[in-house]
Amino acid sequence: MSKIHVGIIVGSLRKDSFSKKVAQVVASFLPDNYEATFVDISNLPMFNQDFDDEGTTPKEWIDFREEIKNLDTYIFVTPEYNRSIPPVLKNALDVASRPYGQNVWTGKPGAVISVSPGITAGFGANHHLRQTLSFLNVYTMQQPEAYLSNIIESLDNEGNLTKEHTLEYLKSITAAYVDWVSKFQK
Repeated sequence: MSKIHVGIIVGSLRKDSFSKKVAQVVASFLPDNYEATFVDISNLPMFNQDFDDEGTTPKEWIDFREEIKNLDTYIFVTPEYNRSIPPVLKNALDVASRPYGQNVWTGKPGAVISVSPGITAGFGANHHLRQTLSFLNVYTMQQPEAYLSNIIESLDNEGNLTKEHTLEYLKSITAAYVDWVSKFQK
């Protein structure tokens, strides 16, 4: 069985981000035929179409677009910033969707997991990201929806995700995601 290359895109740059902790757990639950890559979005210059139009495209954009193009599927794990997605994540989406007509996200399956220390579980970010992914033609898993609220309650004193019901929930999300991706494999 050939490897399925999944890009894990974390919407938070914070070194101890809750989203990153969740993404690492999800990656550990992927089957052996999945190869997970944590895609670095921290070094991307802000999108400005002039760079592509004028032939001064940053090398970071060129490399990032190539990396995204070579992935089979995506998992987005994100916090919520002001009822939306973090700017660094939106920038990554924009960079890899351009120049116009060269969207490298298109036609691949994906999933969205939102994470929050609050009760709303990043609902706004989850749905805002889904709206953007829809336009980018990423076939986003609809069910089960993945929201993690009160994430701090699932961490031990060292900051590790240890609460059994949260781990079981993430296992079920990962299993559903693997099933979703299987529908797109030839």
